[in-house]
Amino acid sequence: MSNLEVDVGTWDAFQDAATAVRKAVFVEEQGVSEDEELDGNDSEALQFLARDDEYPVGTARLRFPEPTVGKVERVAVREPYRGDGVGAALMRAVEDAARDDGAMELKLHAQTHVEPFYEQLGYETVSDEFEEAGIPHVKMRKRLNG
Repeated sequence: MSNLEVDVGTWDAFQDAATAVRKAVFVEEQGVSEDEELDGNDSEALQFLARDDEYPVGTARLRFPEPTVGKVERVAVREPYRGDGVGAALMRAVEDAARDDGAMELKLHAQTHVEPFYEQLGYETVSDEFEEAGIPHVKMRKRLNG
């Protein structure tokens, strides 16, 4: 990958690019319904967009259900770019932004097949397996150091 950049912004700024990545991964590849994928929570979330040159290759969002706990959601990387560090770069950006916003902890619902990816980044599994959008998930969390 020639030129990976991760930007932080608003839904207004990233809606088209983030939606394209999420539709490719969640709707087309994984069969999640579009209604479920676009859940109406995007405008209140901090958005992250990974680009290779100008092409959007990954996305994530961060919400704060509690003042010091961030919830990482909608982490998606286009299939050809997986294993190239895009997901890790996105998560670093999310963690930095969460720390800047005063978060002490991050939590997320990981699809079970990517649980090892999050474990490598320091997340621990804190639940049994459950189903979300017809896909097996686990709850994971990570304490952030200032």
